[in-house]
Amino acid sequence: MTTTEKIVATDQLLQEAEEKKIIQLDTERNTEFSKDLLPKTGEDKNWGILQFTTLWMGPVHNILSYMTVAGFFILGLNTKQVIAAVMTSAVIVSFFYVINGIASAKYGIPFAMLIRSVFGIKGSIFPSLARGLIAGVVFFGTQSVISAQAFDVIFERLIPGYMTIGGSATILGFPIYSSISFVLVWLVTVGLFIGGTKVLDKLGTYASPVVYVFIIGAAIWSINIAGGFGNVYNFEPENAQFSIPLFIACVSALVSNWAGPIVNIGDFTQKAKNLKAMIIGLPLGFIASYILFAITCVGLIAGTQIAFNRPIFNIVEAIDKMQSTAAVIVLILALNLGATAFVVFGNLFPAGLQLASLFPSKLSVIKGGILTAVIGTLIMPWKLVESQETLFYFYSFIGSMFGPIAGIMLSDFFIAKKQKIELKAIYVTEANENQLAKNYNKPAMWTLGISFAVCMIGAFFQKVELLKLINDFAFFSGLILSFILYTGWTLTKEKE
Repeated sequence: MTTTEKIVATDQLLQEAEEKKIIQLDTERNTEFSKDLLPKTGEDKNWGILQFTTLWMGPVHNILSYMTVAGFFILGLNTKQVIAAVMTSAVIVSFFYVINGIASAKYGIPFAMLIRSVFGIKGSIFPSLARGLIAGVVFFGTQSVISAQAFDVIFERLIPGYMTIGGSATILGFPIYSSISFVLVWLVTVGLFIGGTKVLDKLGTYASPVVYVFIIGAAIWSINIAGGFGNVYNFEPENAQFSIPLFIACVSALVSNWAGPIVNIGDFTQKAKNLKAMIIGLPLGFIASYILFAITCVGLIAGTQIAFNRPIFNIVEAIDKMQSTAAVIVLILALNLGATAFVVFGNLFPAGLQLASLFPSKLSVIKGGILTAVIGTLIMPWKLVESQETLFYFYSFIGSMFGPIAGIMLSDFFIAKKQKIELKAIYVTEANENQLAKNYNKPAMWTLGISFAVCMIGAFFQKVELLKLINDFAFFSGLILSFILYTGWTLTKEKE
């Protein structure tokens, strides 16, 4: 038997053992949780390498990601440095997808239940709300606003004068015509979410090739009007500058764009047929997607900056420069397809799971996701995407929150628990607790609070260089600090 065959055989034995263990869970207790929260077993663990490879291929190409990279050029990075930053972030995100997805892949449990084993039954409320409401709400809101503004361009092309509807009147600071587009985007996104996991799986598998075809076409157009790939590759912005801290800050911002999915990647790896499918599929799909993303991104952004001789932050504005109405419509729809997949896969679905786990008797996953969408509208998310400054501030907040959560999760599973989770201790409710249940894991909660505070304080004390640097590297700072603090507590406790 080869080494690979031994690994696969061992993995299958582990899976069978865990399935038997899961079956022994108190059936009466499990009825208090929705089906989506119960451990995946047997036929439900049906994701192979293909599903994991295509998972993020479409969502990678979303307008918010393009705006983030456009911000790198505005900050002074040239094309080569931007490509390096994009690919560095891809490798980092892929690594954390795999390492943080192992627990759910082995035990078949979603993030909402995994986080209970880390912070305790009641202690998990804050990280669950952070992933579900805070990140889910904000990302849903910002992506929907960006998509709505993109549809404004389409409607203006099809209905001249559309962007004059309502004149200067606004709804909470948002133009009337954009509000109409926002409602349309909202209904389509929520409708796809309500369609369920089967619709999501098909969207992720079959939508990606469509996005790729049109995005590549847009990049070719942009490179052509810039005078060729050589001009794009050698492009230097007017305020060109480079430093290691600036480079790391850009990488941290792009990683923070995926910080939410890094934390709750278990919502997808719980469906893995085996560990091999997840370990191969996730990096293969994400890194390959980011290679193409890097090329198309710099092609579109640098190409249009060269052609029109000014920085363009919103990629939709660049696409609107095209003369062909058909091309503009198709490209914007392709980008919005990626954005919609990102919102549904990476935000509404995880948010619904988190809220359903917190209030199992009152909310289902669908109701939780819809609640997230409603709140995501009420927070006036259009204020967050007004400029690259507000966008990067948002990323520092997200990184400061999810970096520590990820660090604690990794330390808890690999060091404190030595990759062993007692399922009976987490599938309990307040009305039916058992002796294994732990309400609060105070060291985890203290670690999260301290790490978040240390990372965010630099946002308010920009003149203190060290604090500002920690905030600029928020995701990395939070993950490293929390991992060290929680591991230190674990090792100290073991010695006692």
